[in-house]
Amino acid sequence: MRRRAARGAAGDAGEVAAPAADSSDSAQGRSPSPWRLIDLCAIWDAGVYLPSAARNGASSGVARRRLNEAEKLCSVREAQLKRLKVTRPRVLGSRERGRVPRMARQPPPPWVHAAFLLCLLSLGGAIEIPMDPSIQNELTQPPTITKQSVKDHIVDPRDNILIECEAKGNPAPSFHWTRNSRFFNIAKDPRVSMRRRSGTLVIDFRSGGRPEEYEGEYQCFARNKFGTALSNRIRLQVSKSPLWPKENLDPVVVQEGAPLTLQCNPPPGLPSPVIFWMSSSMEPITQDKRVSQGHNGDLYFSNVMLQDMQTDYSCNARFHFTHTIQQKNPFTLKVLTNHPYNDSSLRNHPDMYSARGVAERTPSFMYPQGTASSQMVLRGMDLLLECIASGVPTPDIAWYKKGGDLPSDKAKFENFNKALRITNVSEEDSGEYFCLASNKMGSIRHTISVRVKAAPYWLDEPKNLILAPGEDGRLVCRANGNPKPTVQWMVNGEPLQSAPPNPNREVAGDTIIFRDTQISSRAVYQCNTSNEHGYLLANAFVSVLDVPPRMLSPRNQLIRVILYNRTRLDCPFFGSPIPTLRWFKNGQGSNLDGGNYHVYENGSLEIKMIRKEDQGIYTCVATNILGKAENQVRLEVKDPTRIYRMPEDQVAKRGTTVQLECRVKHDPSLKLTVSWLKDDEPLYIGNRMKKEDDSLTIFGVAERDQGSYTCVASTELDQDLAKAYLTVLADQATPTNRLAALPKGRPDRPRDLELTDLAERSVRLTWIPGDANNSPITDYVVQFEEDQFQPGVWHDHSKYPGSVNSAVLRLSPYVNYQFRVIAINEVGSSHPSLPSERYRTSGAPPESNPGDVKGEGTRKNNMEITWTPMNATSAFGPNLRYIVKWRRRETREAWNNVTVWGSRYVVGQTPVYVPYEIRVQAENDFGKGPEPESVIGYSGEDLPSAPRRFRVRQPNLETINLEWDHPEHPNGIMIGYTLKYVAFNGTKVGKQIVENLSPNQTKFTVQRTDPVSRYRFTLSARTQVGSGEAVTEESPAPPNEATPTAAYTNNQADIATQGWFIGLMCAIALLVLILLIVCFIKRSRGGKYPVREKKDVPLGPEDPKEEDGSFDYSDEDNKPLQGSQTSLDGTIKQQESDDSLVDYGEGGEGQFNEDGSFIGQYTVKKDKEETEGNESSEATSPVNAIYSLA
Repeated sequence: MRRRAARGAAGDAGEVAAPAADSSDSAQGRSPSPWRLIDLCAIWDAGVYLPSAARNGASSGVARRRLNEAEKLCSVREAQLKRLKVTRPRVLGSRERGRVPRMARQPPPPWVHAAFLLCLLSLGGAIEIPMDPSIQNELTQPPTITKQSVKDHIVDPRDNILIECEAKGNPAPSFHWTRNSRFFNIAKDPRVSMRRRSGTLVIDFRSGGRPEEYEGEYQCFARNKFGTALSNRIRLQVSKSPLWPKENLDPVVVQEGAPLTLQCNPPPGLPSPVIFWMSSSMEPITQDKRVSQGHNGDLYFSNVMLQDMQTDYSCNARFHFTHTIQQKNPFTLKVLTNHPYNDSSLRNHPDMYSARGVAERTPSFMYPQGTASSQMVLRGMDLLLECIASGVPTPDIAWYKKGGDLPSDKAKFENFNKALRITNVSEEDSGEYFCLASNKMGSIRHTISVRVKAAPYWLDEPKNLILAPGEDGRLVCRANGNPKPTVQWMVNGEPLQSAPPNPNREVAGDTIIFRDTQISSRAVYQCNTSNEHGYLLANAFVSVLDVPPRMLSPRNQLIRVILYNRTRLDCPFFGSPIPTLRWFKNGQGSNLDGGNYHVYENGSLEIKMIRKEDQGIYTCVATNILGKAENQVRLEVKDPTRIYRMPEDQVAKRGTTVQLECRVKHDPSLKLTVSWLKDDEPLYIGNRMKKEDDSLTIFGVAERDQGSYTCVASTELDQDLAKAYLTVLADQATPTNRLAALPKGRPDRPRDLELTDLAERSVRLTWIPGDANNSPITDYVVQFEEDQFQPGVWHDHSKYPGSVNSAVLRLSPYVNYQFRVIAINEVGSSHPSLPSERYRTSGAPPESNPGDVKGEGTRKNNMEITWTPMNATSAFGPNLRYIVKWRRRETREAWNNVTVWGSRYVVGQTPVYVPYEIRVQAENDFGKGPEPESVIGYSGEDLPSAPRRFRVRQPNLETINLEWDHPEHPNGIMIGYTLKYVAFNGTKVGKQIVENLSPNQTKFTVQRTDPVSRYRFTLSARTQVGSGEAVTEESPAPPNEATPTAAYTNNQADIATQGWFIGLMCAIALLVLILLIVCFIKRSRGGKYPVREKKDVPLGPEDPKEEDGSFDYSDEDNKPLQGSQTSLDGTIKQQESDDSLVDYGEGGEGQFNEDGSFIGQYTVKKDKEETEGNESSEATSPVNAIYSLA
C-alpha cells in the first residue's frame, strides 16, 4: 500500500493565499519602529521644526526603505551633540505640534544642520493613491500629460497634420498651445482644430494650404485650477523627397585593376532616404568584398575588372513617407585592359590578376582618407566605423581596439568586414579603434579616435508628490550627460524665479524641499535638464490631500480556512494623513499583534496557524486626525479532508472482480467530490466499472486494467489522495508445484553495480540480479546519464538477455558516464538500480558532423543556416563548436567561414534567391571532425517580377484566351499565379473574379457570361513572400466600337446570331414575299391608279403612260424598294431617301379612291433635293397592294 497525501494551495491558506513571513521582522513578529529613529533625531534646532515621535505625515514604508541612510546621518548628529554636551529634550506626544522649549547651548557647525536636514528628508514620505476608480474620480488632482507626439515630429505632406497632446486631471484640464514660443491662436486659423476633451491639434488641408507653412516648434499646456503641465517642445517638420537633379553622365573610363568610386550624392530628403544600387534594368548590383556600397551611399570598387563593364550602375533613393524610389542617371563603365577578352575561365584562376595582366598593388584606403580620423557618437546610439580599401588582390579588413578587446556582446561586422557596428554605445566604448587592410603585397592601418558624448539621461526623475497637510516632502531631479547638463525648475510652466515666493519651499540645486505643506501648495513643477545634445522635460505635481479614512474592500467578507493552516485577512484602506490600523476580534479585547498574529504594513493580519478558537469576527479600524473607518471579516475554520481507508495494491486473475476502497472523512459543511485516476490520467468509468462514494469496483478484469489507481478526495478548500497498483495475471493451467501457485510480481531492482576492465572506449559492467518474484527475468536494460549536456536525464544504452549479469559497454569519447540497470519480466519492469560510480572517457576529435543542415532565407537579403546539434555521445571533447562555411554555388569563389557555438547562423547581404554551397563541420578542443559534404541552400526569396508577354485573344464571342510567359526574375520558388478579371461596360463594372493558377500554367480560357461587356485582366506571379508586380490587359474592343453607332451595331451583331432572331427575320421575309405576290397579281388584272393630278413633278418624256393619264405597272415594279438595301448581317439600313412605311402612314399627301384604293405619293427629302434636284423617286410600295385588296 502506498500513500501520496497532498494538500492544495487552497488548503494551505484557506481562500486567501498566505505570504511568506517578513524576513525583516523581529523575534516578536514585528518590524523595528521607524519612529524610534525619529526619537534619535527629535531635537529642536534654530529655524527647523522637528517632528514628534509618532509623526502622522510620514510613511512607515518609505521610512523603512531609507532606514540605513537615516541611521548613519542621525548617528553623526548624535556624535556632535555628545561632543557639545547638549542634553536631548523630552519628545512630545504623538499628536502634539508645539515647539520644544529652547535650551541654552552652543550652536553646532553648519554641516551638522545639513546632515540633520537629510535625516529628516530621508523619512519624508508620499501618499500613494490606490487604483480604486471611486478614489481616483473623487480626489482632486493637478494635470498630468499622458500622451504627446515625439520631439522631432516629421509628417507626410499628403496627410493632415496631427500633433498629439492628452492629459488627465480632476477637474479635467483645458489646453492651449504655443508655436515658436508665442501663443498659437487656434480660433483664427480655419484649418486648425482641437479634438474634443483633448489637446490634440488637427491641421486639415482638404480645402487647400501648404503644410510647410505650419513648420515650427510647438508646446502644449494642460491647465486646471491646481496647476499647469507642459508637453515637450515638439519640432514639426514636413517630409521632403526632392527630385534628383538632371545631369548627363559621361562614361567612366578606368584602367582594369584601378580603384573606382561612383558617387551617389542623393538629394537631401527628410528623413534621409535609403540608398541602394541597381542597374538601369532594375537588377541589383552584386556586392562582395571587392565591390560594396559605403555608408554614405557611394559605390566602391577596390579594383575594377573587365566584367564590371557588363552592366551599368544607377543609384536609387527610397523615401520613407512617400514610398517612392528615385533613380539617378546610370553610370557606364569603360574598362581599359591588357587582356581584351573576358574569358570566364580566368575568373577561377588561382592568380587571376596576373593572368589578366593586372599589376598587384599594396592596399590604400579609399574611405576614410589618411591614416587617422575621429568620430563622435552619443550614448545609447549605434557607433558605425567604416574602412574601405583598394588594392590588388582585394584586401581583407580586420578591426581592433587599442588597449582592449572589442565588446563581443555589442560588436558585429557588416559589409564584408568593412564596417564595425557597436550597438547601444556607452562611455566605456570610447577610445582608439583601428582597421587593418592587408593583402599579399602588404598592409596599412587607419586609426579612428572615438569620443562618446551623452544627451541628458535620468538618474532620478521627479515623481508626483501627494502629501497630507503639514507634511514635508521633496522633488528630486537628477540627470547626467556629457557635458554635464544644467537643471532649470519651473512651476506651472513659468520659471521658478518669477513665481510668487513660497516660504514652505526651498530650492537646493536639483532638489526642491517642501516643509509643512498646506492646501495652497498644490502646483505642477517642471524640471528641464539640458546640454548641447538635447534636453529632458519632466512634470511632477505636488498635491495636498485632506481625506478621512475609508475602506476599499467589500464589507463583511467571509473567509473559510482549513484547520492548522496559515491564512491572511486583508483590510485595504486609504486616508490622508496616512491612517493607523488596528485589529480586534469579536469586538473586544486589545489590538491583535504578536504571538500567533502578525500585522503587515499594508494592514493585512496574518494568523500563522489556524485553531478552532480562532473562528469569529475580526474588525479592522483605520484612524487619522480626520476620523476613522472600520470593516469586518468573518473567519470560519473547517476540518481537513482525510482518506482514512486507502486503496491497497492487489494482484488479480483475468476475469475476476476487484474492489478498491477509498473512505473519506471531511467537514460536513463542505461539498466532497471523489474521483479516480489511472496511471495519473482521469479514469473513464465504463460499463465494467462501478464507482461508489467509498470504493471502485472493476468487473471482469482484463490485461488493460493493469496499472496504478489514485483516489482523489477534494473539497473547494483542500484535497487528499492515495494510490494503489493493480496487477492482472493471465489464465494458467492448474499449478503442478507450489511456486507456480504463488502470485507473480515485478522483479526487484538489481544491486551492487561494479565497473571493471576500464578501457579507453569500453568498460565492463557487472550487477547482482534482484528477486524475480515468481516470474523469470527476460531482459536487462542498461541506461546511462552524463553530466555535461543533459545532467539528470537517463538514456537507454543497451539491452541484454535475462540470463546474463555482466556486459561490456561500448563508450564514446569525453563522456562522464554513470550507469544503472532495470530488470524486466512478464509482469513489468523493476525500479532502476542505484547508480554506479562515474567513469569519464578521454577526448578525441569528432567522428561525425551535425545532421539536417539547411540553408533557407528568412528575409530577401539573408540566408539562415541551421543544423541539429550533436549530443553528448558524439561531441567527443570539450568546447564543441561548429565551423560554418558557405559560398555561392558554381562561382568557385573562396569559402566564407565562421565559428558558431549554437545551432544557427545568419548570412547577411545576400542576393535574392541565390543557391549556396553550405558545409557545417564539428570541432572540439581535440580537433576537427571529418570534411563535411556540401548541402545546397538558398538565400531569401522576394516578390517576383511581372509575367512576360501577357496576351489576350478573343477567337469568338463566347470565349477569351489568355497566354503569358513566366517572369524574367522569379526571385524564388514560384507557387502559382493570381488572375483577377472583371467585366465592364462603360462606367458599369461587374464583380471581380479571382483565380489561383498553378505555377506551371501559362494559358487560361475565360467563358464569357456577358457578350456585350469587355473584360479587364490583371495577372501577377506568387512566391512564398507574396504576389509580385502585376500586369494588366483588356479584352479587344468589338468592331466599329469607335463609331457613334457602335453600341447599336455591336448589339445587332450579337443578336443576329440568336435563333429566335433568325426565325423572326424569315417570317418577315415570307410576309414581304406574299405581299409582293399579291401586288403582282393585282397588277396582272390591269389595275391602274390615276395619280397624274396629284403629282407635283412633271413627267419626263421617258415616263411610260396611258393616254388617260394613268400609270401602268411595269416589270420594274418588282425590283427591290428604292432607298433601302439589306446588309450582310441581315439588318436593313436606311439610305438617303429615308423611304419607309412610316412616311406613307404619317404623311399628309396620301388619298383613297372611291373604290377604296390608296393613291400613294411621297415627297423626296430636303437633303435629296439638295443633292439630286427636283427629280422624284417613285417605287411601288407594298402598302398600295395591301389597301388595294381591301
